[in-house]
Amino acid sequence: MVIVFLVLVLAVFGGLLWYVWRRLVRDTTAGPGVSRRVGTVAFVAGPLLMFAAITSERTGAPFWLQQVLAWPGFLWMALSLYLLLALLVGEVVRPLLLRVLERRQAPTAEVPEVREAEPIPAGAPTREAEQPSETTRASEATRPAGAEPDSGAEQPGTVPVPAPALAGPSRRLFVSRVVGGAAAAAAVGTVGYGTYGVLSGPEVKRVTVPLAKLPRSAHGYRIAVVSDIHLGPVLGRGFAQKVVDTINSTQPDLIAVVGDLVDGSVKDLGPAAAPLAQLRARHGSFFVTGNHEYFSGAEEWVARVRELGLRPLENARTELADFDLAGVNDVAGEEEGQGPDFAKALGDRDRARACVLLAHQPVQIHDAVDHGVDLQLSGHTHGGQLWPGNLVADLANPTLAGLERYGDTQLYVSRGAGAWGPPTRVGAPSDITVIELASKQS
Repeated sequence: MVIVFLVLVLAVFGGLLWYVWRRLVRDTTAGPGVSRRVGTVAFVAGPLLMFAAITSERTGAPFWLQQVLAWPGFLWMALSLYLLLALLVGEVVRPLLLRVLERRQAPTAEVPEVREAEPIPAGAPTREAEQPSETTRASEATRPAGAEPDSGAEQPGTVPVPAPALAGPSRRLFVSRVVGGAAAAAAVGTVGYGTYGVLSGPEVKRVTVPLAKLPRSAHGYRIAVVSDIHLGPVLGRGFAQKVVDTINSTQPDLIAVVGDLVDGSVKDLGPAAAPLAQLRARHGSFFVTGNHEYFSGAEEWVARVRELGLRPLENARTELADFDLAGVNDVAGEEEGQGPDFAKALGDRDRARACVLLAHQPVQIHDAVDHGVDLQLSGHTHGGQLWPGNLVADLANPTLAGLERYGDTQLYVSRGAGAWGPPTRVGAPSDITVIELASKQS
């Protein structure tokens, strides 16, 4: 079944790729030539680079090779998506443009001017008997012997009509180039803007969350929530420094790093993660694993973040002055015997105290509700990252982004600070969220 599924996926992908190539390359070139060959090579190289970038990251290829493949391969992933969407919109515009051109350039034959017949008086000479006018006789007299009359001169009784500018095949080529050019410009502009947004660093969001059990002394307590930084072959040390500087600028009481910190090994990305040692908060920084940590060596990364000054919460809880802070491993750890254990983290706690839980994936909210958690902080979804991916992500997660309530438990989902795959976000800007806890007793 897995092989059949992969064959179907590759068939669909190949069909979509062929459609984009046809509209952007074949239909916009008059015939075989340099332009068509160059376009075809680009449409073959792009998907190969994309699959190579994904494979090299998953198989732990040399890090320099991952970096070489990542930029062109992952950007092609985003670009091909928006080329496809733009060309599908172009299918609606294409027939309208053709119709407009056909109407404006439809050929019109030269039609003799029709005049109303006038009665001929009795005894008047007939047309055959009419003599040429003085002007006509003078013109004939000055024309050289043997010369033909001027055929280009406008003849009386006719209406000249210009010839059409484009024939049928030329119209189709012109429309294909207009639609293809507009689609390419829209796709490149969208991906460029989305990439610039990610590389510029995450924006800060502020959300107030009231908790019924929170004592008055903790009113206004600030938790900086950051998820899905995704340090890797594309986003490196410079990006990590931007994230750290942004978090520190909010002057939080506590920092929560809720998973998917890295896409790679400690050996390759240890230097990129080094700025995390600069995180500053009154009550420290805490970390829980995400699914990507289990692709990258979770045990080594847990040890590494501890060295950087963060406190990992591996199915564990710490009692702060005014509330409990707990964390559980990501569900991806189940394959390694390191999955979430809510009973271990929350089973023996005093439920009269407010509890904040760090859990990477929003789907863990149901276990949080069962264990009387007041607020769960998660990431994982990226808010969909690339529209219309949000439609798919929304179906797979109870909450895509933002704050929602499940019984007596509230769930806040961050869109994340970085990006996986393409360093691009469209319709889901990256964020670092400052959660300000509010006491209902104040």
